[in-house]
Amino acid sequence: MSPEKLAYMANQIGKFFAHQKHDQAVAAIADHLDKFWDPRMRSGILAHLDEVQLDPLVREAVTAIAARSSQ
Repeated sequence: MSPEKLAYMANQIGKFFAHQKHDQAVAAIADHLDKFWDPRMRSGILAHLDEVQLDPLVREAVTAIAARSSQ
């Protein structure tokens, strides 16, 4: 799947959780990506994190996933 398609999908998820408080939204987005995205999808968006347009909440969630993955 292309990085642009992954970014689009992640931003759609972010819009769903955007009404929540900041920390809750970031955690919910990260949780959704962890639970429902295939590992290849997660690694794909992480590999292109600097190249794709992500909403701020989504970028934080993806960055949190990256931090957990590197431990």
